[in-house]
Amino acid sequence: MLGQQFYHETMRKVVVAFGTIFNNINIVRKNNSGTVIQRMKVPLAYGPAQKFLTRLDNDPSLKNKVAVTLPRIGFEIANLAYDPVRKLNRVQKFKKVKSSDTNRLDVQYMPVPYNLDFTLYVMAKNSDDALQVVEQILPYFQPDYTITINDMADMGIKRDVPIILSSVSYEDSYQGNFEERRAIMYTLAFTAKFYLYGPVTSDKVIKTVQVDQYTDSEINAPSREQRYTVTPNPASADADDDFGFSETTSFFQDAKNHDPVSGEDK
Repeated sequence: MLGQQFYHETMRKVVVAFGTIFNNINIVRKNNSGTVIQRMKVPLAYGPAQKFLTRLDNDPSLKNKVAVTLPRIGFEIANLAYDPVRKLNRVQKFKKVKSSDTNRLDVQYMPVPYNLDFTLYVMAKNSDDALQVVEQILPYFQPDYTITINDMADMGIKRDVPIILSSVSYEDSYQGNFEERRAIMYTLAFTAKFYLYGPVTSDKVIKTVQVDQYTDSEINAPSREQRYTVTPNPASADADDDFGFSETTSFFQDAKNHDPVSGEDK
């Protein structure tokens, strides 16, 4: 089973979709009369908060032209865990007609539910900038915000992924000497509920279904009473065609005409 190479980029799509939610946040700065004197888009990057704080500490005197631009938003993956609450029936399958061969089906078993935890950092050098960013985020999560991603392109599956806001914390490093640079940071914890998919296999399209009914369970000489057969109409129809079904019922009164070994009628 293991060793079959496949990669559907599911987790990558969730990470990209999560970051896209916060990539268009803007703040404004006003003078004492309320006139907007500056408008800027808040930069977004993937990475831990410690990375950005270290860059701040490397320039405590503010002599360098650029240490790190604030305000700034950063996020990172915090945890990945199986979610038993959303477990699906493992024997059910998704099926899709192959585009290159209409006589075959692409088949895939039901996906496995997982929770992907994110930590989002909002960093600023003054309180008003940080509050503007946070206030543009929190109203959309009540406590979840749902996005739609192209979950499985090979099977044509799109899925709604809820992003749940679980906690918000605040930190202000205003203490210390005058050479230390102040950093205000809000930390928001999110959980994305998504699914991981297994490999896609190929099967032939079923064109005939046959059901035999017996009056007893004898192994050597079963008495078959009825055979029920269903075939597509017309029989030459492909899976993409609009077709009906032909149903045939056969009755058998004499069990001697049935070969129990081959299962064929004599």
